[in-house]
Amino acid sequence: MPVDFSGTWNLISNDNFEGYMVALGIDFATRKIAKMLKPQKVIKQDGDSFSIHTTSTFRDYFLQFKIGEEFEEDNKGLDNRKCKSLVTWENDKLVCVQTGEKKNRGWTHWLEGDDLHL
Repeated sequence: MPVDFSGTWNLISNDNFEGYMVALGIDFATRKIAKMLKPQKVIKQDGDSFSIHTTSTFRDYFLQFKIGEEFEEDNKGLDNRKCKSLVTWENDKLVCVQTGEKKNRGWTHWLEGDDLHL
């Protein structure tokens, strides 16, 4: 079985987050607010089923998915787009590919020691 991502994760660094948000086309004001936030991510994993709850003073975001099954994702409050997402395992990394009106979107999660990376 792949790595277990279950746990509560707190942001400790957001290196290159500004550049990432610019690449996503996120407006200036939202980028400035988001850069100051210290979100918390609670991940519950049961095999290949995941629930991820990200909270901050700016917004709450809840995501539920199963590895290998496409699902609808609403990015309201970030770049305000709806897309179809598909998460797969690549070795011990969670890799999400998003398809919709904007190309080349997605994310990757992986663990290094006691740190969750995005």
